[in-house]
Amino acid sequence: MSKRGASPPPGGALIKRARSGSPAPNTQIAISSSNDERQQALVRTVKRTSSLEAPIISLSGSHSAEILSCRFDPSGQNIAACSADRSVSLWRTYSPNTNYGLIANIHKAPILDLQWSLTSQLMYTVSADHTLNVTDLTTGQRVRKLHAHRGIINSLDRTLAGGAGVELVVTGGDDGTVRIWEGGDEGEKQPVSVYELGCPITSVCWSADGASIYAGALDNEIHVIDFRKNEEVYTLMGHTDTPTSLALSPNGHYLLSPSFSSQTIIHDVRPFSPSPNRIHRVLMGAPAGFENTLLRGAWSKDDGGRRVGVGGADRTVCIWDVESGKVLYKLPGHKGTVTAVDFHPKEPIILTGSKDATMLLGEIEPTITA
Repeated sequence: MSKRGASPPPGGALIKRARSGSPAPNTQIAISSSNDERQQALVRTVKRTSSLEAPIISLSGSHSAEILSCRFDPSGQNIAACSADRSVSLWRTYSPNTNYGLIANIHKAPILDLQWSLTSQLMYTVSADHTLNVTDLTTGQRVRKLHAHRGIINSLDRTLAGGAGVELVVTGGDDGTVRIWEGGDEGEKQPVSVYELGCPITSVCWSADGASIYAGALDNEIHVIDFRKNEEVYTLMGHTDTPTSLALSPNGHYLLSPSFSSQTIIHDVRPFSPSPNRIHRVLMGAPAGFENTLLRGAWSKDDGGRRVGVGGADRTVCIWDVESGKVLYKLPGHKGTVTAVDFHPKEPIILTGSKDATMLLGEIEPTITA
């Protein structure tokens, strides 16, 4: 009769002990199944792909209501989020992930969208109180307040116009107009130009060269307006319900638009498109839900736009490979509808904001370039 082996330790199965002589690489995290240090074993390691302090970081505590938009600044060092509690929170991307600023009382109603200025320490915010505000981030003070629309302003975008280096801001609202404003802390009270589309506008986006504006509207179409000719040149069809947001790919060739129909379409907006209807990909997997929330999608920037991400009412974020149209990730973690998604400008990091009033920062696998 063979002798019975020693019983396994209570902390969990020992798989493989880390060699004490060689230090573990700092790009990996050891995950142990035991709390006792003497019985700790290297069960598996998570390969780190970014400079974040941890693979997933929760940014919470600053907002008391749903987050409606969140974005990295152009350098990727800072994060801003706007909320239905009428405030904007500012965070550091990297350790320590401090909430170093909370700008409250700049609007009288929920702040629906925000953008970092491309040239200076300014932030543009639009709200349900019909105003566009410009805030100086060094002082936290509002420097401009524009009564921009006669209705709720749903979206804004900014671009640098031509060689002059003037920043232009475009806004779209429920009053059915798209308006263009001079950016910066000193500008005219009147818009540079106004376009009437005749139905509420849910999203606006500049083209890469700043010559055209894309405007998603309640008529299920995306209207393309030539800024120089002052007229609508064509429309992008394909949606069966209202597009909720617009995002241009880093190379300026494609336009991402989720919609209330839970269908996300990527349109080809190059001057000469090989497809007559200009539909490049149709992506499924991010349910819009029945709340009619304006879900904001984004393109990955570290790999030149090979992936896109859109949040959903199932409390997850869907990330697709653009070329194949396949779902790469379905990321959980939030306790409410994921309203906003943004990708880090330089690293494979995704930022999500949700109706649970929190944000999550997570690293994903970098795209393998052939």
